[in-house]
Amino acid sequence: MSENRTENQQAPEQELGELLQIRRDKLARLREAGKDPFQLTTCPRDAFAEEIRENFDENTERHVCIAGRVMSRRDMGKASFLDVHDKTGRMQVYVKIDDVGEDSYREMKECWDVGDIISVEGFVFRTRRGEISVHAQKMTLLSKSLLPLPEKFHGLKDTELRYRQRYVDLIMNPEVKRNFVLRSQFIKHVRDFLDNRGYMEVETPVLNTISGGATARPFITHHNTLDIDMYMRIATELPLKRLIVGGLDRVYELGRIFRNEGMDPKHNPEFTTVELYQAYADFNDMMDLFEELLSSAAQKLLGTYQLEWQGQQIDLTPGWPRLPMHEAVKQYTGLDFMAITSDEEAVAAAKSIGVELPETADKTWGNALYEVFDQRVEEKLIQPTFITMHPVDVSPLAKRSPQDPRLTERFELFICHSEMGNAFSELNDPIDQRARFQKQVELRDKGDDEAGMMDEDFLTALEYGMPPTGGLGIGIDRCVMLLTNSDSIREVILFPTMKPLD
Repeated sequence: MSENRTENQQAPEQELGELLQIRRDKLARLREAGKDPFQLTTCPRDAFAEEIRENFDENTERHVCIAGRVMSRRDMGKASFLDVHDKTGRMQVYVKIDDVGEDSYREMKECWDVGDIISVEGFVFRTRRGEISVHAQKMTLLSKSLLPLPEKFHGLKDTELRYRQRYVDLIMNPEVKRNFVLRSQFIKHVRDFLDNRGYMEVETPVLNTISGGATARPFITHHNTLDIDMYMRIATELPLKRLIVGGLDRVYELGRIFRNEGMDPKHNPEFTTVELYQAYADFNDMMDLFEELLSSAAQKLLGTYQLEWQGQQIDLTPGWPRLPMHEAVKQYTGLDFMAITSDEEAVAAAKSIGVELPETADKTWGNALYEVFDQRVEEKLIQPTFITMHPVDVSPLAKRSPQDPRLTERFELFICHSEMGNAFSELNDPIDQRARFQKQVELRDKGDDEAGMMDEDFLTALEYGMPPTGGLGIGIDRCVMLLTNSDSIREVILFPTMKPLD
């Protein structure tokens, strides 16, 4: 049975077993001939497919050495064509028996397969059909592929398999590679953007003795030497604000966060954020910065403010609306929480439109406002919108509004009903902060395992004095989802968390 024919079909299990044996037999023959490909350590590559095409000159003979993976092969007797893919794309290779020699040509035909990694030395030319190609003069097998790639017509489409075998996904699906190139470019843009504005990149602990800085369930591990449980960080906020106290006026950290929570198209247990803090700034400054950072990324990386995401046309042109949460609730539900004066009335108003508060939540005005927004308004926010002035009840680290002590100087940015980032005018009153930590402790005692803990050391830091500060946390993964028009966070994380097959 021909291997080439079998690879272009959905091979039954017994045929796949034959394919595996065929490839191993080819490797054995190569080794017997003293040509073990796995013993080679390097090759003199000096060119890539994209660059070769861009710089092709009909009047100049150019000799190159390329290397990459064979993705297809067309044999025509004493000549063959190979499609070789490198990190920049595809390059056609023309192989003629008279140029590479009978032994090399026979080895290629008898022992090489689609999926093998090779190097090709030769000169660049244009075929009669007009395709820029490399005319091979020497070829070397650098690595033998012992497993056949998915057949070329259907490719690798099963999403579960794509995420589990990202290495095959990257080989077979060029658009997937583009997502991760854009991710890398966006992260570089974030760093350049902040570095150019005087921010200093720092690193803070991943393991902590206290879980804090966000409302989330942590992962818990055990430190054997100290014989204590430790928490993987759910945010970088509290250590970074300690640095503001210490006089580092502008700091940021870009890194992994871990939350022991559910998985869905927007959530993965480990994800990437950038958190930044600026002394002598407030949440308005953070809105300006976030808008400029994200809009400039779209313009720089994609060349436009106009994007498509989740089936919606999104306009990132600067000048995004800034809407207090209570006004958004009034606009979309008709409920005017600013006219409600008691907790009981607020809870009843929420219930009147079918919104129930979680069992662990206190039945307060602020929690009622937040739940109505979360359950009835958030899904309607498509274009970039800053939702401001969150209730104190759900903002334990944000500064109260001077106009209304029930609210805080906090915002979240929403695009396509997805939260992209969260920011405050940071609470720097240690007495108020202690009271809010105590409220979190009480919620935790009631069974809310997402509530925060008392952090005495952070309170000590605040008592030394923290200047007025603006802070911002941005979800890197969701921003990349937006820029790549991806509908799942797993499309922009190279190795997303997966349920074990067994």
